[in-house]
Amino acid sequence: MFSLRILGICYFAMATFLALALATADRARLHDVMDKASAAAADRIRDDLLRPVLILARALDEKIFDPPKPHVVLALPAPDPNDMRTYAKAGVPPRAPVRLADVPAPQMAEPLFIAPDLPQFQILEDDAADAASLEGGNLAETPERMQVRARLEQSLTRDLRENFDLFLFVGKGARGTAAQRFYVFRKEKDGRLALIYDWAASTGRERYEISPQGRRTFTATPSGFYQLDPKRMYSQYQSRAWNGAMPYAMFFNWEQRGNLTGVAIHGTAGGGAAKLGKRASAGCIHISRAHAKQLFELVRRDYGGQVPRFAYDEGSGTMSNRGALMRDAAGALTMTEGYRVLIDVEDVSGVHTMAQLY
Repeated sequence: MFSLRILGICYFAMATFLALALATADRARLHDVMDKASAAAADRIRDDLLRPVLILARALDEKIFDPPKPHVVLALPAPDPNDMRTYAKAGVPPRAPVRLADVPAPQMAEPLFIAPDLPQFQILEDDAADAASLEGGNLAETPERMQVRARLEQSLTRDLRENFDLFLFVGKGARGTAAQRFYVFRKEKDGRLALIYDWAASTGRERYEISPQGRRTFTATPSGFYQLDPKRMYSQYQSRAWNGAMPYAMFFNWEQRGNLTGVAIHGTAGGGAAKLGKRASAGCIHISRAHAKQLFELVRRDYGGQVPRFAYDEGSGTMSNRGALMRDAAGALTMTEGYRVLIDVEDVSGVHTMAQLY
């Protein structure tokens, strides 16, 4: 109604100006008055009629053809105390993995995939080791060490004993005198196994966890016999799966379900030395950085040569970790270049438990 009143007033004003111009018979004045009145009327019509109509039409168009999307509120249940997760944030180093839940351990750890060798990096710590643990040589035989050596000798087949010269026995148990220990035995000229090193170690935590990459993984060190992979020996290595340094890494030559696994022996870094002696790794075997360097140099310097290949199941794509060796059609062992080092990982809990096993 307001717009109509304005329009009526404009028309009335035009009529008044027209009447005055006719009365004076001044045609020039008449044309000037009419032009000004027309411009004023056009501005009023545009501002008071056309613009509101356009705004209304635009609002109706958006409401019909492009309606606003309603906000959706998700009702999430409260987190369970055992259902903690690690969230990655850009630019922030990932937190350490946390426990999801305690579940029964499977027979074999899930495969861990490794990346090619990465550029050099700075190791975060230099683990110290006492001089006695670095000297080597035949160590005094305590009852515990005698039991470990007896267990190792009883586990070896004739072929394994004859074709390897350095034997690494790893106790992955959670408790006991042999638990979380790393024993290094050297085969003497007379065939006897002599203990030359006895070090603290850390093996897998044996539980399901979420890695910094968001992958659910069973952090276990698999039991069994393993060789070292001569193509994967790195003085400096960085784990992409767990965002951690792996100084003096020596990877297992073990294929599981068609993939080389990422299980390795390596030194500690970033506070790992304080955890030696208990289960603390994501699956690898940790020893101090000083001991890892010593073992790394010893293996590369003195133990290269021909070694038998472990049996391989083409159907499952898995290499034996039970000591079965590959043979040709004539029954002879299939040999290849590598390191004459055999790793024996066992879940033993000490003298009494080991005595019962044999």
